[in-house]
Amino acid sequence: MADTSLLIDVLKQELKAQDKTYADVAAALEMSESSVKRMFSKKEMPLTRVDDLCRLLNTDFAELSRRVTQATPLMSELTYEQELAVSRDPKLLLVAICVLSYWAFEQMVQTYRITEAECTARLAQLDRLGVIELRPLNRYRLKVAKTFRWRGDGPIRQFFLTHVVGEYFGGRFDREGETLLMVHGNINEAVAPAFVERIARIGQDFAAQHLADQKIDPKYRDGFTMIVGLRRWEFSAFTDLRRG
Repeated sequence: MADTSLLIDVLKQELKAQDKTYADVAAALEMSESSVKRMFSKKEMPLTRVDDLCRLLNTDFAELSRRVTQATPLMSELTYEQELAVSRDPKLLLVAICVLSYWAFEQMVQTYRITEAECTARLAQLDRLGVIELRPLNRYRLKVAKTFRWRGDGPIRQFFLTHVVGEYFGGRFDREGETLLMVHGNINEAVAPAFVERIARIGQDFAAQHLADQKIDPKYRDGFTMIVGLRRWEFSAFTDLRRG
């Protein structure tokens, strides 16, 4: 179990839900009540005791694992130092973006020039960073919240501003299903946050569609990237022409 502390918390919750006391546990495990209390308070419990408690609670280890997974706090962002490590390794950044898009291990190595060993090593790094929980056969579970985003002041954002944005907006945006819209206007500052919320909802809709479409044949899917922004800005050449 990745987090023994959470496991103990889940067991305590289940004991309470079934109206079982430490005295009940002590009797079932043939221990003193004080030893049971100490075991729960220190959150130190051997697996044999976990098995005994599972029988007492009429559950199994798989169900406990599922409960622990549900109770595990999800990451909303990485630290600056973690992002810096990701940004310095192009293959780690690639694998990170792939897992955030729910790509399978096989899909990554078949699509990109990255060996199985390299991909496995990067998945292990993301596991250590807390982005995923790496499982056997290079399967994984994401450990980031739906609201996960790269830091606004972080290395990944800077990497994309420096290397990606110019390339992205250098495209023609004239194929079926593509568009580029730029609107300028002077609006009440008080309504700007409402537009930001609408943009965020569009991003959530796009992410939800991505998840839903994982069920359909890959030949009917293609890689789209949506970049939408709203900020106070004027083209520098125009600003230079302003009167003082």
